[in-house]
Amino acid sequence: MLTIWRIEAPLEEVFLAIEDSLRWPDWWPGVQKVEEVAAGDVDGINNVRRYVWKGSLPYRMVFAVRVTRIENLVAIEGAAAGDLEGVGRWQFTRQGTVSIVHYDWQVRSTRWWMKLIAPVARSLFIRNHSRIMAQGGAGLARLLRAPLVSQESIDLLAANNPLLAKR
Repeated sequence: MLTIWRIEAPLEEVFLAIEDSLRWPDWWPGVQKVEEVAAGDVDGINNVRRYVWKGSLPYRMVFAVRVTRIENLVAIEGAAAGDLEGVGRWQFTRQGTVSIVHYDWQVRSTRWWMKLIAPVARSLFIRNHSRIMAQGGAGLARLLRAPLVSQESIDLLAANNPLLAKR
């Protein structure tokens, strides 16, 4: 999944809010809890945080993310393990007064029941993720007291697979 937020706020403020994931539960409704598991080095690399997420569907997702890359005002990347495993990449750019955030979340569930029903429930999982990300964009805008210019979610698998796009 790819999420794009465009927010009329300084890139520095947007980057700091995303980098400080311990505070996400304060402004992002889908994030129930974030705990630091390991501090990592002075630059934040190998920092590990455990996340508890809850969307509209009746289940929670719990996973840890180990930071693998931080490039100030450009990118934050991490590897997820737990109920989900894979990679998440935040990328930050600016266009005039608008900060643009791309979040590429390439994960798969490790839960047996999710894998079992995924062929028929995939669209529900995608919509749930999209709602959570929309709440995040709106929450970030409230936090920064800045207009959210636009946001979109793109199912990259469906975009590259005509059979999935028809669902």
